[in-house]
Formats: sequence, structure tokens, C-alpha cells
Amino acid sequence: MKPDTNDFVVAVEGLRKRFGDVQALAGVSFNVRRGELFGFLGPNGAGKTTTINLLTGLARADAGAVRIGGVDCTRNPRAAQRLIGVVPDESNLYPELSGLENLCFCAALYGLGKRERRSRARELLDTFGLGEAAGRKFSAYSKGMKRKLTIAAGIIHQPGILFLDEPTTGLDVASARQLRQLVADLHRGGTTVFLTTHYIEEAERLCDRVAFIVSGRIVKVAAVEELLRPLQGKYGLEISYGPTTAAARIRDKCAAAFPALDFGEPAPGMLRLESAEPINVGPLIRFLEDEGAEVAEARKTRLSLEDVFVSVTGVERDVMRKEKERPAGGV
Repeated sequence: MKPDTNDFVVAVEGLRKRFGDVQALAGVSFNVRRGELFGFLGPNGAGKTTTINLLTGLARADAGAVRIGGVDCTRNPRAAQRLIGVVPDESNLYPELSGLENLCFCAALYGLGKRERRSRARELLDTFGLGEAAGRKFSAYSKGMKRKLTIAAGIIHQPGILFLDEPTTGLDVASARQLRQLVADLHRGGTTVFLTTHYIEEAERLCDRVAFIVSGRIVKVAAVEELLRPLQGKYGLEISYGPTTAAARIRDKCAAAFPALDFGEPAPGMLRLESAEPINVGPLIRFLEDEGAEVAEARKTRLSLEDVFVSVTGVERDVMRKEKERPAGGV
């Protein structure tokens, strides 16, 4: 049975966008259902920020169609502005204004009356744990506090659809955890959330469905539960070793010696194994050492959405890991 199109609050068909010689989007199509948390996953430069800019009216597509909340935004990208909240990858708030002043200013832009906007701003400051910092200038906030206030500004007018672009990039572990909890709470409260991220474990934890985008093209759209189902009952192992001349082509040698195991080589000096049966580590270690490799570590791993992403997209695992160390931004 096909889903009821009335359940789609975001409908995207054939989006194309070029910047000079760079084809940022090459016919992107997907739908977001009412009330779901939809993840848009890919490495930097894949087209995530370009897509969110087109959906939120910050840029115009060269071709394609966008409908948000039933409103055709193709000719008028800002037609659905009041239906959506936007949290960009970099804060757009004013450093010289206080937290309270920033929220009141944003509320005024959406037409909230003076009394209503102050009440709503105070409510959000308390909800996000920023009540005591209400009078402090935004420039004096920590990174985590800035992201919280930016999200509060994006929902000041209580939109039904929230667009979040890389919300936890650059944050410390504690702040990132708090923000994920805030996003989950918004979702449980009925807000439709569109989340772009290159933190695949973040999407696995939060999202109902995800789309994989690579080089401006969608390569997969599916429920997280569906993507993880083939991994149930499988076992994983990572082995780190000191590569030597004698250990050249070690992956191929291991695959020939242990045909029941699926071997990957995510980085030099590392093997990643998958198996439908428990993995006996001892024979593997002895084989590697016989091949001249000095094993530093062997640890069991939980197979995850990252494994699915690597398999489906062909993007190397270490590429995605390096993305976590980079600042936000990109096409």
C-alpha cells in the first residue's frame, strides 16, 4: 500500500543546483512524513547544506519542485516560511544582544505581540536551561549555550516543521548529548524534524527514517529499523596492527585464510571483520603475527548504521570519521 501523500509535509522532486562548475545537487527527490524525525546523511560536500538552503528559502533551485505543508515553494521559496523553523549550521543571532533580546527579536519577526514574545522567550530560556543567562550577551555564551539558543530561536513561533543543519558539530560530548535530548523531546512533542548530519551514530539514535546523499545524489531512503535489520545476529571485530612490508595485502591474505569472515580495511593498519557466527580471535592474531604484523589491539564491535552507510554508499569509513573533526559548513 502506498503512503497517503497527505502525510508528506515535505515533498521534494528532482532538485538540481549548480555552483559554477560544481553540480551540488543532481536530481534529489525524497519525502518527509508528518511528525517524523528524518535524517539527511552524508559527508561534507555531499549536498546537505545546499538542500536545506533550498528547502528553507535561502536559495533557489535550478530545477525541481518543493512542497512544504502543502504549499508549493517552487516559484516562491519563502511561501512556507511561517510553517517552518530553521537552525543553520552557524548561528545567525546577534552577539551584542542578550539571550532574551535575541529571542524577542526573532519572535517579533514572526509577528508575535510584545507580551506574547517575552512570555514565549522566557519559557524557552527556562526549557533550554538558559534562564540564568537570559540577560547575558550572546557573545559570552559557550558553544553549547549558543546552539541551544539558536534552536530556541528557530522554534520561537512554534513551527510544525524544524530544519536542523549539523546541530551538534563542534560541541563537547556533554553539550551534544543535551542537544540530542532536546531534539528528541521536540520530536516527541509532535514537531516534524529534518536533520542533516555526518554523525551517523547520531542519526541512528534519533531518526525514524534516513536518506543517504553522496555527491549530490540520493542513494538510499529507508527506515533506520529496516536498514539495521540485516545486521541483527551478526558479530563485528576490529584489529589494529603495525603495518610492515611483510604485511602487504594482509586483507587479501586473511580473506583467503578465513573465507567465512567478511574483511574490510577501513584504514592502514586496521582490519574490520563481520561474521554471522562468533569470531574466534586467537587464530586471527596468530595468522597476522605469522605474516609479520604486530597486533596492537583486537576489540569486538557493535555493527551499526555506519556499516550500512559504508556498504550502500562506498564512502570509506575513515572519511566519515575525519568529518567529525572538521568544522561545520560546505555544500
